Amino acid sequence: MATTSVMAAGPEAPREAIAPAFSHAIANVPGKTMTALVVSYPPGGKTPAHRHGKAFVVGYVLEGAIRSRLNDGKEQVFRAGESWTEVPGTHHSLSENASATEPAKLLAIFVADSKDKDLVEFDKKK
Repeated sequence: MATTSVMAAGPEAPREAIAPAFSHAIANVPGKTMTALVVSYPPGGKTPAHRHGKAFVVGYVLEGAIRSRLNDGKEQVFRAGESWTEVPGTHHSLSENASATEPAKLLAIFVADSKDKDLVEFDKKK
């Protein structure tokens, strides 16, 4: 599986690297697929605000700590072994490594329509 790495140029925070983990049709739920991505953050790394369309999402921290805010909710820090969920249409307004010195990694699991291929929709720049 290929790895996607998105790095910012200039003074902006470094971006995440995304690697596919697996994708399987859900046998007892026709038309749905479960897909997982490993998201690796360098120290101080961030992901721009985004949504996951009609997918239900589970975020599970594999390593380090991830700072997250969903919609207009409270900012939270999730550490290795902790998880959160996102209902379809949730705005992931903050997603970043909580450490400026240590890497962090999460497993993002999506349950989506099998025909949906764009699982991450970044906010349009204003």
